[in-house]
Amino acid sequence: MTLFKTSTAAIALLASGLPALAEGELNLYSSRHYDTDERLYSDFTEQTGITINRIEGKADELLARMQAEGANSPADVLLTVDTSRLKRAEDMELLQSIDSELLEERIPANLQDDDNQWFGFSQRSRIIFYNKDAVDTPPQTYLELADPAYKGQVCIRSSSNEYNQTLLAAIVTHEGEEKATEWAKGVVANMARDPQGGDTDQLRGIVSGECDIAVSNSYYFARANRIDVDGVSKDIDKIGWVWPDQDGNGAHMNLSGGGVAAHAPNKENAVKFLEYLASDSAQKYFSAGNDEFPTVEGAELAESVKNLGEFKADSVNLAEVAENIPTAQKIFDSVGWK
Repeated sequence: MTLFKTSTAAIALLASGLPALAEGELNLYSSRHYDTDERLYSDFTEQTGITINRIEGKADELLARMQAEGANSPADVLLTVDTSRLKRAEDMELLQSIDSELLEERIPANLQDDDNQWFGFSQRSRIIFYNKDAVDTPPQTYLELADPAYKGQVCIRSSSNEYNQTLLAAIVTHEGEEKATEWAKGVVANMARDPQGGDTDQLRGIVSGECDIAVSNSYYFARANRIDVDGVSKDIDKIGWVWPDQDGNGAHMNLSGGGVAAHAPNKENAVKFLEYLASDSAQKYFSAGNDEFPTVEGAELAESVKNLGEFKADSVNLAEVAENIPTAQKIFDSVGWK
């Protein structure tokens, strides 16, 4: 008969509800809902031998869960979409600062948190799309979306959408609160319909004739060019696009990123995973698998992304933009942006 001894530390760990600190495990909380990310996870496990245990859900649900779990949370890494959610996680003290020379060097400074609590690993640009048959002179800047010349033509998502929250926060950062409020009021006046649906639905609005101009993230359009997307791909030749603000700040970029959870039981593995996401192979797959722009300079772009053409991206510090998200939401409420 073999006797097994359990240390006092192990008993305390099990009693706390945390998983054992087993070498080779990683507990990932992710709001990225893309099937193509499976390749990222399997490649990481193949390279490191570390098994990924996933909890997936909407970003706000995961943040609430981590907060409720407190110090007993099994989360090692939070992976989510948009700067607003990353900033919210930081403000809720759900993340921790880490030391990683690799991440510091490979991720541009404007795409990482000043305290190293989160890092960006892929990007999508907020682009202006238009009906080529109906619009001769589409808006060339985000501010022009509020021009009365486009009254009744614009389709755009609701004010609760994180992409729009971050876009408006960027406008506040660049232009100030007063001008950003005027812009939001002008866009509401130019809406072809009340905000509804996701980004793909804004593109469908152009195809169906509900609107002549729409705002959507780049990867929804790139995907519709690569695979069949109902209501878009069949008539995609009708849709033109504008890289906004090319003579000014540059096109706004939304961020997908992650950080190490505040109470990560497998912190070393968590840092390894984030560093893996900044590797050449993972960066390439963000683009090939989900039509996104890598954050690491020089990473290979998928053809679907290359076909959108070259453009100037806004280099604003997204940590600074994140600070203005509460102001953006206040503006949305004040102008009646539903």
